[in-house]
Amino acid sequence: MKQSQTIARARRLRREMTRAERLLWRALRGHRLNGLHIRRQEPCGPYIADFLCVKARLVIEVDGATHSRLGETSRDAKRDAWFAANGYRVLRLQNADIYENFDGAIETILAHLEGEQVEGA
Repeated sequence: MKQSQTIARARRLRREMTRAERLLWRALRGHRLNGLHIRRQEPCGPYIADFLCVKARLVIEVDGATHSRLGETSRDAKRDAWFAANGYRVLRLQNADIYENFDGAIETILAHLEGEQVEGA
């Protein structure tokens, strides 16, 4: 995909964020977590990260129900491998994590931003 196409797609994804992504974005925007700048639907190499903190080298992906399908899990694994090979850590949150335990999801993100490994995440 050409860079101009990737940028156009990222802009469209910003306008069409899922409900879970919108909820999370309200907490992440404006340097609200540890003063770190987090971008939404940010092009990164050949992919568009749901949320990206460049300084912490952390990609936050919000996965809906379709991410448990075989084709999606293999695509996610390929994306995660690319991010890891390029120095990024990937944190995957399920929509249910955000809807049912929002504070816990934020705590998990904060721990990852601080570089801690979190069990079960």
